[in-house]
This record gives sequence, structure tokens and C-alpha cells, in this order.
Amino acid sequence: MGRLYIETLSGPKIFKCRCCKVDSASHDNIVSKNFQGRYGKAYLFRTVVNISLGPPEERYLMSGLHTVNDIYCSSCQQILGWRYEKAYEESQKYKEGLYILEKERLLKEGW
Repeated sequence: MGRLYIETLSGPKIFKCRCCKVDSASHDNIVSKNFQGRYGKAYLFRTVVNISLGPPEERYLMSGLHTVNDIYCSSCQQILGWRYEKAYEESQKYKEGLYILEKERLLKEGW
């Protein structure tokens, strides 16, 4: 087993894992703030860092059927949200490859 590589983000507004305070995403990569997660409000991001992906699974979400991977903090393994792998409805295809991070699971730094 190797050493854990943790990426540090630069910029004024950073989201961090609430449990271990490792950087997760930059405010600059938010696509939308109008999403709902398991635990309340969630944000849609273009890119996130310091995560590992769970296995793909089909899930019925508010916007229909999707294939998603749960996202875990690579440092503490806390679940942070999910990644859209595939959308089955044409109107939802824009989400493919994007990430949901749940507000309840994050800390804000530099706000």
C-alpha cells in the first residue's frame, strides 16, 4: 500500500470534507446549486478532487433513472455524494460525468 496523495486546491472559496477537512472542490467548478441530495441541499460540480468512486449502480433519482457511483473522501472514506455516469433521459444527459456533493457533508473555507 502506497502513500495517500492529497491534492490541495487554490483559490478563495474551497469546499472541504466535513470529517477530515481535506479539499474536495472549488467554488469555481459549481455548475448548479439547485440540487437535492440524500441529506438536503446539494451542488453539481464539473470536477472534484481527493475522492474515490464506488461501483456503478442504477438509481431512481428525482430526475429519473441514472447510473451513478457514490463518491467517498479518499482520506477518511466518508460518503460525500455521487457521480453521474449515465442518464437515460435525453434532457438529463448534461449531468453525465458531473459530480454531486452534499452540502451537509462539506465545510466552506474562505467565505
